[in-house]
Amino acid sequence: MAKVLVLNGPNLGRLGSREPDIYGSLDYAGLVAKLAGTASDLGLDIEVRQSDSESELIGWLHEAVDNESNVVINPAAFTHYSYALADAAALVSKAGLKLIEVHISNPHAREEFRHKSVISSVASGVIAGFGVESYVLALKSLA
Repeated sequence: MAKVLVLNGPNLGRLGSREPDIYGSLDYAGLVAKLAGTASDLGLDIEVRQSDSESELIGWLHEAVDNESNVVINPAAFTHYSYALADAAALVSKAGLKLIEVHISNPHAREEFRHKSVISSVASGVIAGFGVESYVLALKSLA
């Protein structure tokens, strides 16, 4: 069974209450349940985590490399400026594992500062703008 670590960056623990017009009304617990069900249907072994801490996310990417886990990551605001997170994400790809960058909204349809991702260049793929279905599409691509 393929292992997948699903990582969520800052403020994603506030899903459902934070800007539901952009991020939808499903709360974080609902997202975790949806992804667990999808993973089970696809035969994937997943663990879903969220942190507002850049250093914790970096540590989890290192853990993914050590445990040979593919990664689905929504880096949230770190997408646009965290070179440290990008360096850790690159380690996943260099280890021969897949790293899929996901976004609930379409960053290119939002403020200009959101148009640049420092993660995309080291990701195996990017899925954005499909709401929480972006995660589902990422899991399907790894199955």
